Amino acid sequence: MNKILIGFIVVLSISIDAQEVDNSDFTPANTNQTFSKEQSPTVLIDEAHNNFHTMGESFQPFAKILKSDGYSVNKNTHLFSEDTLMNIEVLVIANALSEKNHEEEGSDNTWDLPNYSAFERSEIEAISHWVKNGGSLLLIADHMPFPKASADLAAIFGFHLNNGYAWGPNKGVTTFRSSNKTLTEHAIVNGSNKNEMVDTVVTFTGHAFLSPPNAKSLLVFGENTISFMPTESWKKNSETPEIPIVGWSQGATLEFHKGRVAVFGEASMFTAQFDEKSKTLDGLRTKGAEQNEQFLLNVMHWLSGKL
Repeated sequence: MNKILIGFIVVLSISIDAQEVDNSDFTPANTNQTFSKEQSPTVLIDEAHNNFHTMGESFQPFAKILKSDGYSVNKNTHLFSEDTLMNIEVLVIANALSEKNHEEEGSDNTWDLPNYSAFERSEIEAISHWVKNGGSLLLIADHMPFPKASADLAAIFGFHLNNGYAWGPNKGVTTFRSSNKTLTEHAIVNGSNKNEMVDTVVTFTGHAFLSPPNAKSLLVFGENTISFMPTESWKKNSETPEIPIVGWSQGATLEFHKGRVAVFGEASMFTAQFDEKSKTLDGLRTKGAEQNEQFLLNVMHWLSGKL
């Protein structure tokens, strides 16, 4: 087994261990509340599709950041329909999974291929119509099997999700910078004032995707980045398919008729988890990722029509 392969397995193992423990003591750095109680946009976080990240557990820091900014944050426990999506401004779907790939505690690993869609066709059409009429969708899908679970939903907006693991020179950690244009010029990067400007964003493995021509890429993979596409999750050998992903996206936005869509290929960048083995914070509290929280707020401001 070569050193690259060993590093791949070790880092991915660390990543999944860290994701299993949330940081319930997390306090947002944000102290500026953008929205008053009367203006508060309603955000719905999906928990009806075997989501790996939920607002009560590993996405609790995500929800806290939004609440610190004045958002009203609720969870969704129903299949998507016209009624489910009424009276909300932003829908957040993070790491949805098909029941066929849902890993119950104590069961065999069901993240291996084949992977399946997490959504029924009627749900995808309901979300598409809702966005078309003015809704805003934040779709987050991490590494395999999550891209396949959200692939059909992403495809209706023109995005092609690669069901693999993004891997670069710094193993599973990718730093996107304005200075080398991997973090691109965008209203989300600029914010509404100088205090909201972001020039560095850090992600942790995740996946790469291709955006439709009318989308705007935010996070663009640079040189020497590839995607591994194993048949078994977390496992790679000399026969595992891989492709270069230079120029592919890990974050992009799309204006879709009256609505807006933001797609991201990594979830830990938007939350914080405590790794019990290393006794360190993972995700947006990782050293070097200090601007990730402001980046999240800017993404939400764009989806809310503030930017």
